[in-house]
Amino acid sequence: MNLLVIGGGGREHALAWKLIQSPRILKVFVAPGNAGTAQERGLENIPLTTIPDLIEFALKEHIAFTIVGPEAPLAEGIVDAFRAADLAIFGPTQQAAQLEISKTFAKEFMQRHRIPTAEYASFSDPELAHQYVNDNGAPIVIKANGLAAGKGVVVAPSVDIAHAAIDTLLVDKHLGGAGSEIIIEEFLEGIEISFIVMADGKNVLPLATSQDHKRLYNDDSGPNTGGMGAYSPTPFISPEIHAKIMREVINPVIHGMQQEDLNYTGFLYAGLMLTTDNQVKVLEFNCRMGDPETQPIMLRLKSDLSMLIEHALNGTLDKAETEWDRRTALGVVMAAYGYPEQPRTGDVIHGLPNRLVQQQTENIHVFHSGTAFGGKDGKEIITAGGRVLCVTALGDNTKLAQQHAYQLVNKISFNGSQIRDDIGYQGVRHQQKHKQ
Repeated sequence: MNLLVIGGGGREHALAWKLIQSPRILKVFVAPGNAGTAQERGLENIPLTTIPDLIEFALKEHIAFTIVGPEAPLAEGIVDAFRAADLAIFGPTQQAAQLEISKTFAKEFMQRHRIPTAEYASFSDPELAHQYVNDNGAPIVIKANGLAAGKGVVVAPSVDIAHAAIDTLLVDKHLGGAGSEIIIEEFLEGIEISFIVMADGKNVLPLATSQDHKRLYNDDSGPNTGGMGAYSPTPFISPEIHAKIMREVINPVIHGMQQEDLNYTGFLYAGLMLTTDNQVKVLEFNCRMGDPETQPIMLRLKSDLSMLIEHALNGTLDKAETEWDRRTALGVVMAAYGYPEQPRTGDVIHGLPNRLVQQQTENIHVFHSGTAFGGKDGKEIITAGGRVLCVTALGDNTKLAQQHAYQLVNKISFNGSQIRDDIGYQGVRHQQKHKQ
């Protein structure tokens, strides 16, 4: 059967790459895809982005089911439209996706269903927001209410930086409508981790645990980005913490959605803080897989992803099981010059492993995100977005996975590339500490 993956980033490359490994799947179309998906065996890019065009394509090609990668189509109501056309699609409805689309909706939902999260207040008036910061001090967190591609959060260590963030969003309208309302949150200390599940409206199937690195520079410093790398599994989620997350966060979300007649089907991502006093608090929800977490998670998944999604579409996730590679997978993002504010495009990428090399090993894979064909002859692979590549590798522990990934990173280059050289550092330190 044929499948369709919506999106053109690293998350979609990884999902499509995993789906085509199933002997049940003839072809996976990726809309619009990137230079990486264009080169994968069994994948085909289609230059479609509008919902009507995608519905027409899915009907014409007898697509068995569609998987939505990024948040923007969810916000536009792609799931509602596909279902109205009697097409199977994996993702939450537009109303259920408010959990990611609106931080105010998410905060109010968490309050209604007693899901632990940081204290907060919402503002659209800059004067009131400034007064709140003056009253509460710093450190403090400023968030755009709407979708901002992972770049709408400022962790302000001082009141001056908090005031500047408020002016940038509410006065200068730096993010347009996404920042016309803001959330100001208490600052939480601890370890930030990612927890991703599949949901069928009633049942939940947890995926492998992971931790990403959102700051641009080493030691988690610099501006927030959509993610500079990730690894899976993370040692910070013990079986006890895993059970706590399911009990206090994930199950209440799914049950809360049922109570509000918003049955949640799709991937659900919880960005969590494991606080210093061993509490779990929600930082954010995404109604999709995380990027770059998807890349290492898919490298570890040994089960047939297409069958897992079919279970979710049929409401039988309680009968699904996952098998994981026991090793650690780690992905390093290579970002463009100027990312995250003004990424430069058009730089030629050198040193990418050829298709045959990648097919001959299951231990490494370079997932493309912001890439396209261009250059002098139109056949070179060039940068076409902020996060360009996610170089992903397996290893027997986090340290070895880190070494393998960076060995490959060091063979790839493009002008102005930005790379953190400490992805997975918290996991490495944790494992070394517990060896002693």
